[in-house]
Amino acid sequence: MNLVDQVPSTRGRLGGFLASAAVVWVGAYWLNEYLWTRLFVDLFGMGATDRLTETLVFFCYDTIKIALLLTGIIFVVTVLRSFMSVERTRRLLGGRREGLGNVMAAGLGVVTPFCSCSAVPAFIGFVSAGVPIGVTLSFLIASPLANEIAIGLLFSLFGWQIAALYVLAAVTIAIVAGWVLGRLHVERWVEPFVLETTLKGEPIDPAAGLSFTQRVQLGLEEVATILRRIWPYLLIGIGLGAIIHGWVPTDFFTTYANSDNPLGVVVAVLLGVPLYSNAAGVMPLVEVFYAKGLAMGTVLAFMMSVVALSLPEMILLRRVLKPQLLITFAAVVAAGIITVGYLFNIVLGPGGT
Repeated sequence: MNLVDQVPSTRGRLGGFLASAAVVWVGAYWLNEYLWTRLFVDLFGMGATDRLTETLVFFCYDTIKIALLLTGIIFVVTVLRSFMSVERTRRLLGGRREGLGNVMAAGLGVVTPFCSCSAVPAFIGFVSAGVPIGVTLSFLIASPLANEIAIGLLFSLFGWQIAALYVLAAVTIAIVAGWVLGRLHVERWVEPFVLETTLKGEPIDPAAGLSFTQRVQLGLEEVATILRRIWPYLLIGIGLGAIIHGWVPTDFFTTYANSDNPLGVVVAVLLGVPLYSNAAGVMPLVEVFYAKGLAMGTVLAFMMSVVALSLPEMILLRRVLKPQLLITFAAVVAAGIITVGYLFNIVLGPGGT
C-alpha cells in the first residue's frame, strides 16, 4: 500500500490525521537529543566527552533531526507550492524582457518546484516559450540555490535573520548572474536543437483544480520521493560532519578558511564546487564548520557552491549548453557566491549570526 492509499478521504479524518502526525513529529523532535545522549552515556557507559561518543551522538542526532526537518519542510512547502506549477511559471515569464524578467524569474524560482534532474526539460521549455536565455538562467540559479530545504534548515539552525540573508543573497546572485549572462549574448553557446524546439499546444497544468486531499497526497509523495533519492547523500554528509565534529582539530579550519585569511572564502568555494551534495547533505558540514570557528559568510559561500554548482547538474546542463556557456555560467555564479561570502563576513563579523 502506497502513501496515497493511506491518506484519509474525508475532511474530518484528514484533519485528525494531520494533527496526529504533527504531534508525533513534535514529540520525536523534542526527544531526539535526549534519547541519544542517554543511550550512549547512561546505557552503554561511554564517556560523555569521548571523541567516539561525540561522533556517534552527532551522527544519530543529526540524522533524525534533519530527517524530521526535511519531512516537515518538504510536506508543507509542497502543499503550498502545488498552487504554482512549472508550466504556470513558464507562462508568466514568456515574453518578459531582461531586467524585470530576471527579477521575476529569480523570485519565481524560490517558490517553484525544481531540482537538478529537471534542469534540461525546464531550460528547453522556457527557451522554446520565448523566455530570454539570461532570464531562464536566473530561474535555474535561484530555484536550487534558494530551495525550501536550504531555507528551512538554515532557519532551524541559525534563525530567521541568517535564513533571510541567505534568500536575499541567493536571489541577488540569480538576478545579477542571469542579467550578466544575458548581456554577454550567450545564445550562440546554446545547443542548436534547443533554439529550434517549439512548443506544440499548452500542456495540462498539474496544479489546477486539485482538492486539499490531493494536495496532501502530493506532499506525502514528495516527502517519500525526495527522501528516497537523497538519503545516501544525507548519510554521507552527516557522517562526514560527525567525523569532522569529533576528530578533526579546530585549527585545521581556522588555518585555511578563517576570517583572517583573505582567500578564505575562495578556498571554501573551491572546496564546495566539486563536492556533490544537496542542501540536506551539506547542512551537517555547514553546522560543523561554523562550530569550528569559520565565519558565517565563508560557511554560506561553501554551502552555495555545493548547492548551485553541483557536478551532476553541470553534466545535465551540458546537454543543452555548449562548453563555453557552461564554463561562463559556473564562473559568473562562483564570482557572485564569493562576493556574497565576503559581504556576509563584513556585515556579520567573524562569528556573527
